[in-house]
Amino acid sequence: MADTILMIHGMWGGPWYWSNYRRVFEAHGYRCVATTLPYHDMDPQGVPDSRLGTASLLDYAEALELEIRQMDEKPIVMGHSMGGLLAQILGARGLAKSLVLLTPASPSGILALKPSVIRSFWSVMTKWGFWRKPMRQTFGEAVYSMLHLLPKDEQKQAYDKFVYESGRAAFEIGYWLFDARGASKVDDSKVTCPVLVVAGAQDRITPASVVRKVAQKYKAVSTYKEFENHAHWVVAEPLWQEVAEYIGGWLTRPQAEN
Repeated sequence: MADTILMIHGMWGGPWYWSNYRRVFEAHGYRCVATTLPYHDMDPQGVPDSRLGTASLLDYAEALELEIRQMDEKPIVMGHSMGGLLAQILGARGLAKSLVLLTPASPSGILALKPSVIRSFWSVMTKWGFWRKPMRQTFGEAVYSMLHLLPKDEQKQAYDKFVYESGRAAFEIGYWLFDARGASKVDDSKVTCPVLVVAGAQDRITPASVVRKVAQKYKAVSTYKEFENHAHWVVAEPLWQEVAEYIGGWLTRPQAEN
């Protein structure tokens, strides 16, 4: 039976942005499941579900755990951005055969609020009560933080598909020190499966300096790869194929076998 890859999108995203990777990995025999996080199945131009604003990372992780437990075997869990943090949480619960973390958000204990990250979330962070409301970046912030290596027409096409995100989840990632529930906490001693951590040297919303610390957290089982000519949108920006090919190679190595 072919391995299953569970693909978890990041903030504002959806399963649509995994189309390139699905095509590559399905051609190599993998079964790919691109999931949709709770309340993200919406019209980007519509009104978000009122429950989205207070949805926790723990709510997302719970939904993903239920999805995994319905599978015949543990999947390879591939997460991008916030999806990469959710993948870490699932890994600590023993639910993954291996983890592939693409430009991942960092768990608690790692300071991620660099100047470029603050600029990426400026319109969100400067609104009182953002931690209990659905939120979304401006187009300019999305281009600055994630889409700047895409051709201009593709920047707009991607942004037009972005939906709202949980202010609560953003708070739990960026302000983990003040989160009494510790939603973004990951016990690294419980992550025993192989972990691939991918960073983009030009990433502004999850800077490579932060992503290196994520890899260091799981140093007993992790492989770190930094791409000099990539930023955050490694799923679709120019030369995305080299990232996908590297992942494919890593998955076939002995250390990626659980």
